[in-house]
Amino acid sequence: MLTPIFHAWERWLAAASDGERTVRQFEWGLDWIPRDGQDRSASPETILDAWVDRAMADSGRFYDTPPISDYELDGEWLRFPSAFTTPHPDNNTVHARLFPAAIDRARGRPRRAVLVLPQWNADDEGHVGLCQVLARFGLTALRLSLPYHDRRMPPELARADYIVSANIGRTAQVCRQAVMDSRRALAWLASQGYERLGILGTSLGSCLAMLTAAHEPLVRAAALNHISPFFADVVWEGLSTSHVRKGLNGHVDLERLRRFWLPISPQPFLERMRDTRTLLVYARYDLSFPVHLSQELVDDFRRRGIDHEVFVLPCGHYSTGISPFKWLDGYALTRFLMKNL
Repeated sequence: MLTPIFHAWERWLAAASDGERTVRQFEWGLDWIPRDGQDRSASPETILDAWVDRAMADSGRFYDTPPISDYELDGEWLRFPSAFTTPHPDNNTVHARLFPAAIDRARGRPRRAVLVLPQWNADDEGHVGLCQVLARFGLTALRLSLPYHDRRMPPELARADYIVSANIGRTAQVCRQAVMDSRRALAWLASQGYERLGILGTSLGSCLAMLTAAHEPLVRAAALNHISPFFADVVWEGLSTSHVRKGLNGHVDLERLRRFWLPISPQPFLERMRDTRTLLVYARYDLSFPVHLSQELVDDFRRRGIDHEVFVLPCGHYSTGISPFKWLDGYALTRFLMKNL
């Protein structure tokens, strides 16, 4: 009975941004893919296949992030260079906003911090309220501006299209950049004396958070808010990405797209999550991260015997950000991180 009501509400909430969404031209994005001596006459699919093979053969190397010392903290804003250089200078400096814990920990207790990755197209106020809640309960929060978002957005963009689009190579590499940026942010937190580190991500940020947790030993707990096993399937089926699907139609099918975006999908890296306490959150009436995909990831964790907790929100994707559901979501995320850090 509630399903059609929530689905209609989700479509209405999504429609508020219809005028801002642009259907961009399909591109293989080979200018974002290193050829490594490969025959330049090879087809785009052959080039991408070879690149995916190399990435999946050694994902540790793919997400390797060289350490740096040139962090700059100015008030509440942390800045540092990205480990991945893009053609857009604005995007190559990482910005993160610090929310120090409001409650002093008792002497001798470990210092705890959480890296927060907001959703796709979040502005610079996205997840600030959640960070303030975390800080109020004794968890320092560092909110990362994702690539091509807010302070990192080049002048020609109105939305963060370059991180998720019908450009195959660029989407993969910019999501990789986000993981590398996250690892540098976590390294800075560790250098500041934080002994127990967690990560929290929502929607696109959830995918990036799990990829980070799977490749960063510093992460002790991961709260994943809206989930799917495969990056491509969300783009293909989701309400929020229907304009991206339009750009892909006629050029690539779902099976091939899933293959090309395998290095930025959670499912291949589940075994790397065995030492990480994990919370999986999904929404019962979600049309952007279709529920069957979320349940598939939960089932994957369960079948493999990987320790995890599950929380199901009684709402949809967009409605998660509306009271009372945002408070319920925030409570579940904060409670999990407090318990596991």
